[in-house]
Amino acid sequence: MTPVELSRTVLRAVRRAVDDGELDVVVPGRTHVTPPGPGGCGDYATNVALQLARPAGQPPLRVAEILRRRLAQSDGISDVVVTGPGFLNISLRGTEAALVREILRCGRAYGHVDRPTGQLAQLHAPHEVRAVVVMDAVARILRSQGALVRTSCVARPEPAWTDILGAQVDAYGTPEAPAPLDVNVRPVPGPPADPTSLGRDAARWALLHPAPHDRPRITADHLVQRESNPLFRVRYAHARTRALTRNAADLGFHAEPGDVHPRADTKAAVQETAVPDTAVHDTTVLRNVLADHPRVLQAAAAHHAPDRLARHLVTVADAVLPLLAAVLPRGAEKPSAAHRARLALAEAAGAVLAGGLTLLGIDAPEHL
Repeated sequence: MTPVELSRTVLRAVRRAVDDGELDVVVPGRTHVTPPGPGGCGDYATNVALQLARPAGQPPLRVAEILRRRLAQSDGISDVVVTGPGFLNISLRGTEAALVREILRCGRAYGHVDRPTGQLAQLHAPHEVRAVVVMDAVARILRSQGALVRTSCVARPEPAWTDILGAQVDAYGTPEAPAPLDVNVRPVPGPPADPTSLGRDAARWALLHPAPHDRPRITADHLVQRESNPLFRVRYAHARTRALTRNAADLGFHAEPGDVHPRADTKAAVQETAVPDTAVHDTTVLRNVLADHPRVLQAAAAHHAPDRLARHLVTVADAVLPLLAAVLPRGAEKPSAAHRARLALAEAAGAVLAGGLTLLGIDAPEHL
């Protein structure tokens, strides 16, 4: 169950409570679920009970209990706990394996909309390199969400912007229309330095990663292969996941979604892995950021903000890197179900990283 699906499940619980006469409120059009905050538990949390308490004329804890009973009966939910003043903390059944299976099924298209939505978007940018690159990335993201997009620039883009940076523009100049188009893609321009000197991938990252109101830095820092460079961390994490798939094939096993932690109910199960407990870290953060990917794409499309996607990819990379050392068997170990599950989770993260980089117009190499 994705966050979007869980949000719909929460709204259905509210609607049932209203239909049964336990709540007298207008069912909201939308609600949000997020990873639990401090003091929370489970996979996701929502503050919908706090939002509905005043209109319902009931204490938040009472509203939360009404919704808790209904949510606990929903398919895919294993437990619901009320914490604090009325937060609903939701645990899902088979969350990790089901999520990984869905990502591997979709591949790089995970989070994309299956069919056109009918949305039409006209993007118009000034004759400035960052604006044109941002417009190109926004168009890619919008199309992934089912929109029909047309891009234009007030003047012909410089050849280097298209040939080197890969920014595509459908039209330029003054359109033949009853009224001129409004410039609706206008990030803070880049510095005088020529971004094309960095090459396509680093230049696009330098222009897209900062928020639109921040001035980008065009420096060689975007080219260095070290941990301080977020683009390197993202591409390195992706390349590592691909290398693990190749290495696992050489060892005779493949990815299979399941429990990434070895079972310890038998002596054999305890001995099936020699990896220290600290190496197999809590994968909840990784699972949550992978599940959040469709929402990030929706938000990046709605707000014309590719920087949201870029920062999300850094979060995914930082969440998966600690797992990678525990994917392959060590020494005389035999590949176990836990190893196959970790490989599947790593491959899912790699698919999200590759898909996100592609939408930003940046290459996701398998070797780095």
